[in-house]
Amino acid sequence: MEFRIDRGVWGEAVAQAARALPARSPMPVLGGLLLEAEGDRLRVAGFDYEASSRIDVPAEVVRPGRALVLGRRLADICRVLPEGPVVCVLEGTRFSVEGGGARFGLSVLPLDEYPALPALPAFRGEVDAAAFAAAVSQVAVAAGRDDTLPVLTGIRIGLDGGTMTLGATDRYRYAIRELEWKPSEAAVPGADAVDVVVPSRRLAETARALAKAGTVRIFLGERGGGSGGVLGIEGDGIRTTVRLLDGRLPRHDTLFAMETTATAEIGRAALTEAVKRVGVVAERDSPLRLDFAEGSVLLQAGYEDDVASQRVPATLTGAETMTVAFNPGYLLDAVSSFESETVRCELLGPGQRALLSDERGTHRHLLMSMKALL
Repeated sequence: MEFRIDRGVWGEAVAQAARALPARSPMPVLGGLLLEAEGDRLRVAGFDYEASSRIDVPAEVVRPGRALVLGRRLADICRVLPEGPVVCVLEGTRFSVEGGGARFGLSVLPLDEYPALPALPAFRGEVDAAAFAAAVSQVAVAAGRDDTLPVLTGIRIGLDGGTMTLGATDRYRYAIRELEWKPSEAAVPGADAVDVVVPSRRLAETARALAKAGTVRIFLGERGGGSGGVLGIEGDGIRTTVRLLDGRLPRHDTLFAMETTATAEIGRAALTEAVKRVGVVAERDSPLRLDFAEGSVLLQAGYEDDVASQRVPATLTGAETMTVAFNPGYLLDAVSSFESETVRCELLGPGQRALLSDERGTHRHLLMSMKALL
């Protein structure tokens, strides 16, 4: 095998595929990246049984062939290669990478021990790549980090008709984002509704890598089907599969139903900066208090000598005054995830839940209010 490729293209393909490699594995071959050169294309693939990533990029193939090379070592090499063309050659059991006067040699892993990459499940439809990437990032902030509760570390993907619903919760907050998508022509309205949970980190990485792809294609096989419960995403020469998490996230409908509420509207940018500024003095898990009154909201945090406050313009309807308090980190995550000019806050009162949303109501973020101690 021998091929020539641009260093930038080569490095991006290797880095993207390497994200699918396991941190540790009892099977050494799973630490390898599969390289396949044929025609005018190079394919780079990684796989760890939970996820796979396959990237096709243009290359000048002198001799077609296949090789399995230690992935993380290859990624390290690609990062330090000089700019310009790169020549890669497989000779026997040695794989060499040469560019800009630098040359590296790597031993190869046994190809016959490498498992077959998973096939894509059923095609479900298409979605705008940039909108999908933005939506995933907006809900991912609410996903849990506790691996003892795996389903809470995931992002819910709900498909029903022309609406895709993404959601994530760690039990203390719950983010929902709805966006339009184009289901496949074979889909029957209502009959093909889907509700699955995908690992948050994997989905966020994939969506971010495909943000400039224009359109991404969604493939999905539910648990118990022939696909074994897999999400597939494809676009711009990148194909990724991720195994679904077992279980379901709690339904958000009842939680998000806010009755007899006071409603405040605040400029997103001003609120974000105020939370960052006032939150500097907040101790771990101590509340950041918001005192709403007509025309403004006063943000306060800290105790005794170390205190901070800032007043921000706001409108309040449904009550003359309202005081709530939040975990400052959770509040900053929530308001920073919005893209709208203003954030609408539906408030039930101290110690109760509050619902933040954009002007269209397609992005909503539920937070539990804390006891205000100031």
